Amino acid sequence: MGLTQPDFPQVDPETFLQRPFFDRIRVLGAHWADHGFGTPKMVHLIYLMKVFVFYGGVGIVLATLTSGLNPLHVTEWWNQPIVYQKLVLWTVLVEVLGIGGSWGPLAGHFKPMTGGFLYWLRPQTIRLPPWPDTVPFTKGDSRTAFDIAVYALILANLAVAIALPGIASNSLDSVVADNQGLVNPVLMYPLIALFVVIGLRDKVIFIAARSEQYLPAMIFFGVLPFVDMILALKLLIVSVWVGAGISKLGHHFSMVIPPMLSNTPWLPSKKIKRAHYRDFPEDMRPSKLAGGVGHVLGTIVEVVTPLVLLFSTSKSLTVAAVVLMVCFHFFILSTFPLAVPLEWNLLFAYASVFLFLGFPAWDGYALTDTSMPWAMVLIAAALCFFPVLGNLRPDLVSFLPSMRQYAGNWASATWAFAPGAEEKLDKHIVRPAKNTRTQLLASYPAEVADVVMHQLLAWRSMHSQGRALYSLMIRHLGSDIDSYTLREAEFSCNSLVAFNFGDGHLHDERLIAALQKRCGFAPGEFTVAWIESQPIHRGTQRFKVIDAALGVIETGTYRVVDAVNEQPWLPNGPIPFQVDWTLDVDARRAVTDPEVVHEPKMRSDDRSAPPVRLTDQAPQ
Repeated sequence: MGLTQPDFPQVDPETFLQRPFFDRIRVLGAHWADHGFGTPKMVHLIYLMKVFVFYGGVGIVLATLTSGLNPLHVTEWWNQPIVYQKLVLWTVLVEVLGIGGSWGPLAGHFKPMTGGFLYWLRPQTIRLPPWPDTVPFTKGDSRTAFDIAVYALILANLAVAIALPGIASNSLDSVVADNQGLVNPVLMYPLIALFVVIGLRDKVIFIAARSEQYLPAMIFFGVLPFVDMILALKLLIVSVWVGAGISKLGHHFSMVIPPMLSNTPWLPSKKIKRAHYRDFPEDMRPSKLAGGVGHVLGTIVEVVTPLVLLFSTSKSLTVAAVVLMVCFHFFILSTFPLAVPLEWNLLFAYASVFLFLGFPAWDGYALTDTSMPWAMVLIAAALCFFPVLGNLRPDLVSFLPSMRQYAGNWASATWAFAPGAEEKLDKHIVRPAKNTRTQLLASYPAEVADVVMHQLLAWRSMHSQGRALYSLMIRHLGSDIDSYTLREAEFSCNSLVAFNFGDGHLHDERLIAALQKRCGFAPGEFTVAWIESQPIHRGTQRFKVIDAALGVIETGTYRVVDAVNEQPWLPNGPIPFQVDWTLDVDARRAVTDPEVVHEPKMRSDDRSAPPVRLTDQAPQ
């Protein structure tokens, strides 16, 4: 792999699609193990420039100069509360503009590299309200002038809050003699209200802004006296860390480690990469080394170290814990995970230093120093609510408010298009970008673009969800899986709504219905295999199969162990499913033929059922 040239798989692009689907997956999975995505090093340099020069450099300059501080004198500003506040707000602005996480080629944005504001300031693009049937004035799936106005006001409010100097605060002055004040708390009130409104109108923007973490911080900025604000911010960051650590318990996280390290640009050793697989290339399940790296350097560090930071009154122990968490976040940043949350990791590294060394427990900032203990109890309970609910009922909560970052336990999907059907998206969907493959065609021949798109499918196959998703595709497409066009839904969703970040709730049946309304797919033209995250107390995951023209056509469960024990290319055939309900043939005919009147029937099923084939009904 060179600076400008990708490390392309050793396949013949012109004949690649003639190979059976699972042969393609096996070959590209082995290539991923050695080279990852094979991205040119120039791409990583672009990301590093974005995060350290644009995000870090510009953010620090803005936060310091607008607060009367010299950005070159780090010792003057690193523990100034207003600088921390403005860096949080700057992070929110960068994320909500779409130039933070889920940006660029590693997230499927090739041309243009930015989604975000290019979509959200444009009328008639797709929006996804979370509860359109429950919350008044949120129905519909097209962006309106009202949505654009609310979004623009959020951008303006953030810009004003960053640009204005701080105001004096009695609660700050009483404990910090030399300070530059705080961001005016009055500016937080409209910002909080605007985020609530936009969240009810379009969950994509709400999640893209990482509101599950930054909205509580804005509330704390607006309503709490200084010491209690710092304590609440400590509780917030610890809840993120511990929640993420607990979510890594289980089978999924070990499977995240090998493909993540394989995609790490600074790790050239194939020997080290292959050591994270049991027996490369014959057994591509994670090795004991991968499990150790994941659960010792990941799970234990992310659960134990934050609790040490929260309760430690020892300076040396706290310093060691802060150093460990800073290294933890820089390591994640250096691996360039495909959602590329680089800014988030850099902010959390700084927050570790600011909160626990800038305002340490032994200097009057322990939890016992709160002036409002019952409020701290309520804040802690509130911060735990969505992680607990999301782990027990993942169908109700996005994996981000559930604090399952990097856990490998995500709602996921694979899309399958009959030949030529995918082109309808380019033709009928209002958006500033085209399909991911179409974006690639601006730089690569069609055959090369097809191989690149399959690399994303191979990446998914190396995670637990991939085995289940492709098993469902075998069940519903049969041998047609070799001729259909399969797509990794996370990246396709990015091209449609500007953002995804691995959240399958953004491309469930509601997005598919919005696409169907615009594109008019025939039965069998567009099939979706979709799986929900695993509840923490169950050994199964729920699935659904969606036909764009018919809606949900099948639901059921599968055992997680059956998925994690299989190889990515499913040499033993599809994993078993327990099918709860299937839309039967008569019901499907009733949907597609107005002269046939039948009530939909429900039937139980199991893995012995024949594949559900709709291709005979698809137009030629």
